[in-house]
Amino acid sequence: MNDRIEILAPVGGREQLEAAVRSGADAVYLGLGNFNARQSADNFTGDSFKDAVSYCHSRGVAVHVTLNTLVKDDEMDDLVEEIRVIAESGADAVLIQDLGVAKLVRELCPTIKMHASTQLAIHNMAGVALMKKLGFSRVVLARELSLEEIKMICDSTDLEVEVFIHGALCMCVSGCCYLSSMLGGRSGNRGRCAQPCRLDFNSHGRDHALSLKDMSHLRYIQELKDAGVASVKIEGRLKRPEYVAATVTAARNARDGEQYDEERLRSIFSRSGFTDGYYTGKRTLDMFGYRTKDDVTAFSDVQGIGELTRHEFQKIPVSMRLKRDDERLVLETFCSGKTYSASAEYEFQQAKKDDGYAGAIDAINQTGGTPFYTENVDIDLEKGLFIRLSTVKALRRDILQEIEEDLGRNVPHIFNEYVKDTEKPSGHGVPKFRIRLPQISMADRISLDSFERIIVDTDELCAHPEFAAKYADRIVMEPPHLIFPKDEAQTLEKMKKLKELGVTRVLAENAGSVMMGLECGLEVLGGAGLNIFNTVALKELESLGVKDVTVSFELDEERISKLSGSTRRGIIGYGYLPLMKFRACPMQGEKGCGNCSGHEYLVDRMGISFKVLCYKRKYSTLLNSVPLELSDKKMKGVDFETLWFTDESPEDVAKTVAAYYGIRQYQGKRTRGLYYREVE
Repeated sequence: MNDRIEILAPVGGREQLEAAVRSGADAVYLGLGNFNARQSADNFTGDSFKDAVSYCHSRGVAVHVTLNTLVKDDEMDDLVEEIRVIAESGADAVLIQDLGVAKLVRELCPTIKMHASTQLAIHNMAGVALMKKLGFSRVVLARELSLEEIKMICDSTDLEVEVFIHGALCMCVSGCCYLSSMLGGRSGNRGRCAQPCRLDFNSHGRDHALSLKDMSHLRYIQELKDAGVASVKIEGRLKRPEYVAATVTAARNARDGEQYDEERLRSIFSRSGFTDGYYTGKRTLDMFGYRTKDDVTAFSDVQGIGELTRHEFQKIPVSMRLKRDDERLVLETFCSGKTYSASAEYEFQQAKKDDGYAGAIDAINQTGGTPFYTENVDIDLEKGLFIRLSTVKALRRDILQEIEEDLGRNVPHIFNEYVKDTEKPSGHGVPKFRIRLPQISMADRISLDSFERIIVDTDELCAHPEFAAKYADRIVMEPPHLIFPKDEAQTLEKMKKLKELGVTRVLAENAGSVMMGLECGLEVLGGAGLNIFNTVALKELESLGVKDVTVSFELDEERISKLSGSTRRGIIGYGYLPLMKFRACPMQGEKGCGNCSGHEYLVDRMGISFKVLCYKRKYSTLLNSVPLELSDKKMKGVDFETLWFTDESPEDVAKTVAAYYGIRQYQGKRTRGLYYREVE
């Protein structure tokens, strides 16, 4: 672990890049044109990207490239070309969400580091362990964690841990949000979020109920370092250069134990101020806020920001020695483990008065306007020689220019040629039906005999061991979709208990559940929450031992039908789809949960109601306003369809099941979801 925690800055274009570097960032994260989570940023392409990497490296700044979106099979050729460009640039790391992208990067460019994006929703120790198994060197944790939880995760792993420290907060746990895609066809998982959550959703008369204030944890930077965090990340690749400069400077000041100007940060950008609710574990209504007219007006007063980037930030240490080599004056310089040398023919003479060595040291130390500072300067000359300062300064300029050019030279990574997968989609028969029951009583009016799999909440199964034993050959236990560190051990124990009852399968909706299931020796079934979007990702899960997968409900039918490989795949065929998952519940009141039933409603500006279901006061889920319903459709290319019930009555469950088995026609409002339209 480095002595100094890394400050990682957001870069949307060249201006932001220079602002980040010149204000003292240790690393930057930026995107190329296609596969990054901020498609509306300027981003970089071709030579401009290689120039950006060279610029950063010549100034001692690392470059992390965002490849953190879900990728379709027909985009793989473009993805491979982007990986090639990254490899040629010599960038330091890639940031990844899609497990298929991770597999390709690992195989094509094995020398570049992989960082697990916050879009993977890694929020527990088991999730970090799975990322290590997949070859990641760093994990960007979910933003919803407290300091205590962050420390628990850091203590459990030797992977580098990165956390967000300042900037916008998504209402939903990253990677678990489908609101933008379902409402407007623009997927946040594809870098095209339209931010519908910032519109006016109403909760019990409270407006903008899905909008959180920006986070600011700068004051806690030393605590994060002590907890084991390697890097602190500033959000904001869509922000202006002034924002980047101000936040990087503030983070650097905070790291050095100096005061920073929070009011300046507030004026640059905030939503009704800042919050540290996740960090402290106080997830109250104080966390909520939105961009007001006063917030916008405050930005006009940003005088003095330009001073933060006026000069080069001197990050790179050098040691210099002035010496004689026959009739040449030599300036030898040590930097980044290498030795550089510049020399000039020189007529050595005895000084008439002062030999000028002190002046020579001052001349060598004058590195202003460069990214270098001198750690040590040594004069290795016999005493009494006259030193011409103009010659010394010229040598200093030449040697520093040479070092800058050398450090900025693009040093390519290994790139292995891509062998395209020519395997054709496997044949599929008539899809079998699965049923998901949060409560067993929901099945009181139906027979379960015809269902291939019966998915039941883990706690519900533990409370009804006789049911678990009766249907053990078809039961699939469903642990919570979000399992925070303090709940991991207990969740694992419940899974082991059910295994003793004969339940051998687990539905994994997040990376942590995959790892827990594997550790327990269970048959792991991948849920839709894993966001499987392509054949390569399917095969990556298969290599881990995952037996079948429910693909992302953001993927259209045509592409689902063309997925190849032997892994069985299915879809959610019915259900009120989960659009968002919250840890800061929008339904709480001034005194917290109070007497909340756990079944509440948000209302959007059009008057449409969306149900919010609470899971044991651990997290809550926003459901779509109408159910996905496909009883009259025949989906191509799937082995199973899951009837995904949430809190329907036994009567409604029975009616829906009857529609899917052709006994009656479905009655009521419905959506076809995204299966028959292409999501951006």
